[in-house]
Amino acid sequence: PSGERSGRLARVIKMLEQGGFTVKPTPEIQREVWLKLWGNMNMNPISALTGSTADAVLDDPLTAQLVRDMMEEAAAVGRALGIEMSMTASERIAVTRELGAFKTSMLQDLESGRPLEIDAILGAPCEIGDRLGIPMPFSKAVLGLTRQRSSNLGLYAYEAGGPTVKPLPS
Repeated sequence: PSGERSGRLARVIKMLEQGGFTVKPTPEIQREVWLKLWGNMNMNPISALTGSTADAVLDDPLTAQLVRDMMEEAAAVGRALGIEMSMTASERIAVTRELGAFKTSMLQDLESGRPLEIDAILGAPCEIGDRLGIPMPFSKAVLGLTRQRSSNLGLYAYEAGGPTVKPLPS
């Protein structure tokens, strides 16, 4: 992505807007994707592990610190990719706190027996950290725990060559 607004992008924007969506194009898509992951890669798996809403995760000083530690790890990876975070971890946590008692998408998936987006939300950022030589011990620990929890529920399986998502029973 060069940041240029192409005719194809303009057509996609128009179709989405005609469908009732509010569209905010950005020339920095990698930054936007990383910022979205930065907010989701900690709260989603922690809530799935604990069964807690976001406010409950942040009300406990130990889990709140784990969220902060994971955010700092991800921010370091982002900086190595040339992505500057637009806010601090504490500021992002304050935004999450304002949202109140909500269930993350990963917790909702777990409760509904759907496969969790473990690899996309947390596995990929950890892999990027590995490739860049940036330690992510907190994120990797939560990744392992989330994979185990999901696997124990029959929603995730390891196979030769890496993790795979089990198909849901018909």
